[in-house]
Amino acid sequence: MRSIRGELMMRGTQIIGHAVASVAALLLCAGLAPAASATDGPARSNPAAVRLDAYWSPARMADALSEGPGSGLDTGSASPAVDGPRPGEIIPPSRSFDGIPQAGTFFWTDASGSGRTCSGSVVLAPGRDLVLSAGHCLKGYSGTAPRRDLAFVPQYHDGLKPFGVFPVKNNGVYVSQQYYDLGEHAGAAYDVAFAVTEPNQDGTRLQDAVGGVWLLTGTGYDHFPVRMIGYPAGAAKPLECWSRTTTWVSDDPADPGTFSRIACDGFVGGTSGGPMLVAWPGGWAVIGVIGGYHTGGNTPKVSYSAYFGSATQSLYRAATTGAPPAGPAS
Repeated sequence: MRSIRGELMMRGTQIIGHAVASVAALLLCAGLAPAASATDGPARSNPAAVRLDAYWSPARMADALSEGPGSGLDTGSASPAVDGPRPGEIIPPSRSFDGIPQAGTFFWTDASGSGRTCSGSVVLAPGRDLVLSAGHCLKGYSGTAPRRDLAFVPQYHDGLKPFGVFPVKNNGVYVSQQYYDLGEHAGAAYDVAFAVTEPNQDGTRLQDAVGGVWLLTGTGYDHFPVRMIGYPAGAAKPLECWSRTTTWVSDDPADPGTFSRIACDGFVGGTSGGPMLVAWPGGWAVIGVIGGYHTGGNTPKVSYSAYFGSATQSLYRAATTGAPPAGPAS
């Protein structure tokens, strides 16, 4: 059987050719194409990043736990019959690799002082400072909640921080109000988050350091080929897998909605928030993140994403315009 990754070489140009004009227009109409950004003069050292770079030692990063149930670790009441491989379904394998600059992992400490982690990806934005992840990963950090050493490390692998550490700004986490109000199961369709970062310890902005991927919205559920990347908690390297996304209409009333579904083996806790990428002129575009239905899935063989539509557009606009972030009802 020909591999999905191999088919990318044969079909990638055709897929892009059919999609570029329509989705580029969508991005411009939706306000998701980043504006040009002038340089701000010489970079200055960022003391917050220097502190977090020292705090997040290789040992602390390796010991960090996944946040919440995450992909493949949900302990809820849903039956595996409604979340997992179909009979006879071929599950593409994943492999460990050194990662790409535009994907990485968040690290933070929880209220008990334990290290936590979730995956994320850098999306193109006017401020050159934006990371995309899952709402269930970052929902505790919107508004004025304490950051507790919250930072993003792009292309983390083998205890290394090749581009440094990027602190998340105060009031810099954006999760939709619907997700707070409904909760992570009833609100699974809103399981998306953005984090606005500060420069790293050298004073370099995130997108200037690593580039970014396009954010695509309103492009449907079915995509092929799709490259999914995630960071399993405690692993030395991230995982990647080549597969396809299809439409999944929830059959669990506790997690209502329609989601993207992708079969890929090995995506366990910590991979939540990891991007689902499609080839795009000059690089990659993201069409989903691990999360949504059952906060990403009850098994490590099948993952899900909330659909990127108008709610994601609105959340992106809020994050890129400095609007006050949402938060739990008081």
